Amino acid sequence: MQRRDFIRTSGVIGSGLMLSGLPAFAASAAYPVVRTPENARRFTSTAVEKAIATFEAGVKNKELGWLFGNCFPNTLDTTVFHEIKDGVPDTYVITGDIDAMWLRDSSAQVWPYLQLVKEDKALQNLIAGVINRQTACILKDPYANAFYNDPNKRGEWAKDHTDMKPGVHERKWEIDSLCYPIRLAYNYWKKTGDTKPFTGQWKQAVLTTLQVFREQQRKTGNGPYKFQRNTPFATDTLPMNGYGYPVKPVGLICSAFRPSDDATVYSFLIPSNFFAVVSLRQAAEMMTAIAKDKASADQLTNLAAEVEKALKEHAIVNHPRFGKVYAFEVNGFGSYNLMDDANVPSLLAMPYLGAIKNTDPVYQNTRRLVLSSDNPFFFKGTAGEGIGGPHVGQDMIWPMAIIMRGLTSNNDAEIKSCIDMLRKTHGDTGFMHESFHKDDPTKFTRKWFAWANTLFGEFLWKTYREKPHLLA
Repeated sequence: MQRRDFIRTSGVIGSGLMLSGLPAFAASAAYPVVRTPENARRFTSTAVEKAIATFEAGVKNKELGWLFGNCFPNTLDTTVFHEIKDGVPDTYVITGDIDAMWLRDSSAQVWPYLQLVKEDKALQNLIAGVINRQTACILKDPYANAFYNDPNKRGEWAKDHTDMKPGVHERKWEIDSLCYPIRLAYNYWKKTGDTKPFTGQWKQAVLTTLQVFREQQRKTGNGPYKFQRNTPFATDTLPMNGYGYPVKPVGLICSAFRPSDDATVYSFLIPSNFFAVVSLRQAAEMMTAIAKDKASADQLTNLAAEVEKALKEHAIVNHPRFGKVYAFEVNGFGSYNLMDDANVPSLLAMPYLGAIKNTDPVYQNTRRLVLSSDNPFFFKGTAGEGIGGPHVGQDMIWPMAIIMRGLTSNNDAEIKSCIDMLRKTHGDTGFMHESFHKDDPTKFTRKWFAWANTLFGEFLWKTYREKPHLLA
């Protein structure tokens, strides 16, 4: 089911409810076993288990050790379906409580394990399988954001007013859906030197990505994609016969939906366009070095340069309090939307994606804006503070945004504050969630959200390796 529908049918989780059915606990009590039992785990990595043992032995704060041991392996424990098909790795990755594979989520869920693949060949093969599966998904439908394991399955969104195909869970066009697979593939290649996943099919998927990006610059009309849904939620459908509000073709790429799967207001989604620039250049490097196709590499590079130029011309606006900042969305006509959303790519997360340096003056101004009350989706309460978004609603803070705040910070006090806040807001479960109420962390959405769990593990592991004193 879709994220919002899962939230609506399950409701927020009440105080004291554990994934294991155990009672709530105090921080001073022994921490109950909530991790999936060993014999029920989907995949076990020796390198990940070694990292857990190292962290737990090296960090005095037992609650952080417990959280790391629960969260870092959660993707492997619960969401991966890995096999060898005709001698080739294949890995289907669900998000957690929704049995579908998002191109974005699946990339992000296995991303933190890339740093460990040299120690674990089986883990490397699992990630190679994700790349292979994503290639097949993109070739099936590059405009879709989520897919089923069964290629013939028709799900609950089969009646959406768009070109739905069997095996597609949802067909919301989001730029980042095609960027994340490139990010994963590029960094897999850099870490391992392995080129086996980068076949002729993979090359075709990259060229398909290039074609879609060009179509969604909308220089000669709206392009082939449109989407509408019969729904009471305005953020689940597109106006103007399914094409979204008009844009002026200035070189930027339209994204019908945000990484939250909510509809954009203005289709030029700035964080995703920044991400596209990075991805296009990474794809060009791979096309040159692996596919030996300089002509295609040049096309990818040229589009990256065009989008980058358009960002310089249209993404920056003047704010009366913060000065020059990056808008969240623009339309090319001069209209813009000042906000940020918790989902990644976001304005806050751009340095994490390699799209901009965190020392960039405009980014720093933007960071101050989005982490303030001037961002309509920044919430502050007695339990914590952070960015949320319209997807879940008012006063709900996303742990993912707090993690991104820490991962993109150079300030030790800020990093420690983020860790402390996350430690105190897991709602007595030992896991991260999609969101929690600003005044009560036991009121949260999605008790099984693997991306947030594994990302928190990435944050803790990075801090342990670089600034262990912050984990005391």
